[in-house]
Amino acid sequence: MTHYIIPKIISSAVLVAFLFSCEKGGQDTVVSVVERIDTTATNAHYISNRAPLKPSALIKLPVGSVKPEGFLKEYLVRQKNGLTGHLGEISAWLQKEDNAWLSKDGEGDWGWEEVPYWLKGYANIGYLLEDQQMIDEAKIWLEGTMNSQRADGNFGPKHFDGDNQDFWANMIMLYCLQSYYEYSNDEKVLDLMTKYFKFQLTVPDEHFLNGYWQKLRGGDNLRSVFWLYNRTGEPFLLELAEKLHRNTSDWVGRDHDLEDIHNYYEVRDGGEVPDWYRDQIDWHNVNHAQAFREPAQYYLLSHDDAHLEATYDNFDIIRAHFGQVPGGMFGSDENARPGYADPRQGVETCGMVEQMNSDEHLLRITGDPFWADHAEEVAYNTYPAAVMPDFKSLHYITSPNMALLDAENHAPGIANSGPFLMMNPFSSRCCQHNHSQGWPYFVENLWMATPDNGLVAAIYGPSNVTAKVGDGQEVTIQETTQYPFRGQLAFTIKTAQPTDFPLYLRIPHWTTGATVSVNGKTVKENVKGAGYVKLAREWNSGDKVSLTLPMEIEVKTWEKNSNSFSVSRGPLTYSLKIGEDYIRKESDETAIWDSKWQEGVDTKKWPSWEIRPTTDWNYTLVLDKENPAASLEVEERPWPESNFPFTPENVPIMIKAKGKQMPTWQLDQYGLVGELEDLPATSDQPVEEVTLLPMGAARLRITAFPNLK
Repeated sequence: MTHYIIPKIISSAVLVAFLFSCEKGGQDTVVSVVERIDTTATNAHYISNRAPLKPSALIKLPVGSVKPEGFLKEYLVRQKNGLTGHLGEISAWLQKEDNAWLSKDGEGDWGWEEVPYWLKGYANIGYLLEDQQMIDEAKIWLEGTMNSQRADGNFGPKHFDGDNQDFWANMIMLYCLQSYYEYSNDEKVLDLMTKYFKFQLTVPDEHFLNGYWQKLRGGDNLRSVFWLYNRTGEPFLLELAEKLHRNTSDWVGRDHDLEDIHNYYEVRDGGEVPDWYRDQIDWHNVNHAQAFREPAQYYLLSHDDAHLEATYDNFDIIRAHFGQVPGGMFGSDENARPGYADPRQGVETCGMVEQMNSDEHLLRITGDPFWADHAEEVAYNTYPAAVMPDFKSLHYITSPNMALLDAENHAPGIANSGPFLMMNPFSSRCCQHNHSQGWPYFVENLWMATPDNGLVAAIYGPSNVTAKVGDGQEVTIQETTQYPFRGQLAFTIKTAQPTDFPLYLRIPHWTTGATVSVNGKTVKENVKGAGYVKLAREWNSGDKVSLTLPMEIEVKTWEKNSNSFSVSRGPLTYSLKIGEDYIRKESDETAIWDSKWQEGVDTKKWPSWEIRPTTDWNYTLVLDKENPAASLEVEERPWPESNFPFTPENVPIMIKAKGKQMPTWQLDQYGLVGELEDLPATSDQPVEEVTLLPMGAARLRITAFPNLK
C-alpha cells in the first residue's frame, strides 16, 4: 500500500472558518482550518523570499529563536557529552594541525567534508544550549574558514576532482556560516559569500560542478545563493542560480541513459536493469535524500510547477521501489539495488539526517504539512535507533528488520562489505561526522514565522520559541508535551502587552479528529486531514492553547513487499520487543578500513558494541487488520526520570499483542533476517503474548511483519 498521499496543487484556500467568543477579557478568536497558510502578505520581521522568487510559504527563524525542552533538550545534551561534543578531540579529520580548513592558502592534509559535516551540528548545539565553550570552539573553525578567502573570492581547502575544483565541501560549510550569521549577525559572512559567489560565476560551465558528489548535490549551493539574495538583493546571484541549476545533475528528467547514472549499481541474480531504474539520475541513498529536492528549490526562481512536481515525484519513485517499509526511509543500504527491497535492507545514518533536512527545506518552500509529518516519521522512528543511547557510537546501516548487530561482513546481503551493522564511534567517516546535524536542525524548525506576521507550530516536540509577531511585539510561546508518545500539547503565551497575531497549529494527516481549546474553551473539534488550524486573536500573557491529537492504532499493509504489515499509532510505528545483549568490542580492532583517529587517542574510552538478541525474534502478529484495536492493547507507562524515552527500559508506551513464531524464519547465510518472500503463509505454532515498542527505541527490531493467511 502506498500511504504517501502527496497533494499536487498548492492551495491557500480557507476550508472552513468559525468565530468563537473566549471568556478571557471578552476577546473573540477567529478560528479557521486551512490547507496552506496564505502567502499574499510578506512577513515584516523576518527575511523572506525577494521577488522574483516565489513568496515564502513559511519562514525559518534565526538560530536560537527556538529552544529545546524535555527529551529534545536531553538529546542535545547527550550529543554534547557524546560523540558530537568530542569528535574534535578524537577524529583525525578534525585535528587542527595541518588542517586545510584552518589554512590561509587552503593547503593541508586534512580538509574535505568531515569538518563542515560535524560543524553543522556541533556549532548549532552550542547556540541552542547557549554553551559558550562549544560556541568558542566552533568559532575557531568559522574564523579560520573566513580567513582562508583568497583574492579571487575562493575559500576553503584546495580540493580537486580531476582537473576541476570540488565545490562540494564548501557547500556544507556555507550552512555553517549562515547559521553563525543568524546567531551573531557577523557581516563578514555576507562579504565572504558575495565574493565567493562572484568567483563561482567566473568558472566556465565545463569546469563547474564537474564531478560526482558536487554535480548531484548542487541544490545545496543553490539554497545558499537564495539565502544571500534574500539578504542583499544582488542581481548577479540570480544569474548564478541559473548556472547552478544548469550544471546540477538532472533531478527533473526521467528515462535517463544508464551511462548517466553514475552510482554503483547491480541487479539481483544478473537480471536486466528494469525500465523504472532510469527514472532517477542517482540511487545512492544520501545523494537522493538530500538532492531530490533540487527541482523544488529551483522552482522558487523558475515558477514552473513541473519543477515542484519533480521533487514530489522523486520522493515517490524511490519509495515505490525501495520504500515499501515502515519508518519513512527506503532500503538502499548505500546504493539501492534492483531486487533488494526487503525490510532487512537499510539506509545510512547520513541518509536519515539529510532526509530530515530536506523535509524541513520543503516545508518552508511549499507550506505542505506532508513534509512536517515525514520529518517526524524519520526523526521519531528510524533515526533514534541508529545511535547508542549515550550518543557515543552509531552504526552505518539501519533497517526496519534487524535482529543482530555484529562486527561481521554481511555483504552481499547488504550492499556494503565490512562491519557496517555494529555500533562504532569511528565508522564510517561520513556518518561519524554528519549525524550531528539531525537533532539541532530538527529543533530549529519546530516553529516558523508565517507571511502574515504570525507563528506556526510546524513540527511538534517540547520547546519554546521567542519571536516578533503582529506589529513587532516579541512573544514567547512555551510548548509542553510528551509528543510523539502522547497526543496532548499545551501552549502558553507570554507577552509584555496584549498583541494581535495569528497562531497556527499543524494538523497531521494521521489524526482521527483534533480538538483545539483556548483558555479552557473548545473552539474547534473533529479536525481531520493534513492542514493547519489558525487562531487569530489579541493574545494576553498567560493565555493557554491546548491541542489534542487522538492517536488510533493503524495497520499498514505493504503489498509490494510480500503483503507484510506494520503497526502504527499516531506518529509512531511499533516494533517487536527483542531482548538486547550489548557486547563491548575494541574500536581499533573492528572499525572499517578508512577509520582514522588522532594520534594518542585512547580508543578504549570509545568502545564499539555488538548487540545480540537474547529472546526469539521470528514472530509475526495475529490480529484483526480490519479492527486492529480489538487485538492490540495500548499500555501507557510513567515518563522516564532520565527524560530519555528511546530505550526499551524507558519507553512511556507499549502495545500488547498476540503473535506466532515462524520457525523457518531465521538468519540467512549472510547473518541477516531472512527475506519475507521466502516465508510460508501459515504457521502451526501456538499463539503467544508479545510486546511492541516504539520503533525508535528498538535497536534490535522486527517492524515489518510477515503476512499469514
